[in-house]
Amino acid sequence: MIVHLIDGTYELFRQFYGLRRYAKGKAHANGAVHGVLHSILQMLESGATHVGVATDHVIESFRNDLWPEYKTGEGIDPALWAQFHPLEEGLASMGVAVWPMVELEADDGLASAAHTAAADPDVQRVSIWTPDKDLAQCVRGERVVQVDRRRKQIRDEQGVFEKFGVAPKLIPDFLALVGDAADGFPGIRGIGRVTAARLLKQHGPIESFPAEVLGDQVDRALLFKDLATLRTDAVLFNEVDELRWQGPTPDFADCATDLGDPRLAVRASAVRESLRVESPNRPTR
Repeated sequence: MIVHLIDGTYELFRQFYGLRRYAKGKAHANGAVHGVLHSILQMLESGATHVGVATDHVIESFRNDLWPEYKTGEGIDPALWAQFHPLEEGLASMGVAVWPMVELEADDGLASAAHTAAADPDVQRVSIWTPDKDLAQCVRGERVVQVDRRRKQIRDEQGVFEKFGVAPKLIPDFLALVGDAADGFPGIRGIGRVTAARLLKQHGPIESFPAEVLGDQVDRALLFKDLATLRTDAVLFNEVDELRWQGPTPDFADCATDLGDPRLAVRASAVRESLRVESPNRPTR
């Protein structure tokens, strides 16, 4: 089977701003939610069987205690922020496994789900649907891959190396050195992408650097590495088959109407019916 893990926060942002450009500011109040739910239904129509979605139920996490300048919810458009919880409710009602993260972030949820799924020998591949560079650290060979929907790329371990110049396991070190503006930490002064890749290739992880390489910036670099390291120990499910989509819940028609898009219920029911009439030996994708 193939397990599909989706960055719900990224997808909501993508749908919100894409719809805003298309609708010229006149989008439906839950338009981004509609877009995300329809995109997941499209995946199910295309043969996906095991799907999980992680969201940032709150933007702040334990990392804000480690680094006060770490990203917060400040500046998020209120019209976008208002769609986070309806998305989570819509996913659950549609019968899709959803993990609203509170103390951890959605990225940690995806990393934890990937770790659990990859431990199952029946899983052929884990696809993590997000372009977020943080998640590149989860890639393992060709079995755990990152899918960049926008660029239409599937990035395996070789693809990560070609993009960043380091192996997936060194992505936290790489981000610690170069910084991550999206997450709110600046990296180490004087070190850019090329230098970071060279140092990591030469010395391995930051802990192995000779003292003179970072000097008095070593503690800062290790802090940033901690910020960039995704947690993989969140218990989101016990068995991979808990992620198998069985169809929408009985209340999804009402939920879709409340969200302002009754077509969602019609489409979800059609997908469920198509699964019923197909062969029981239908391959999982």
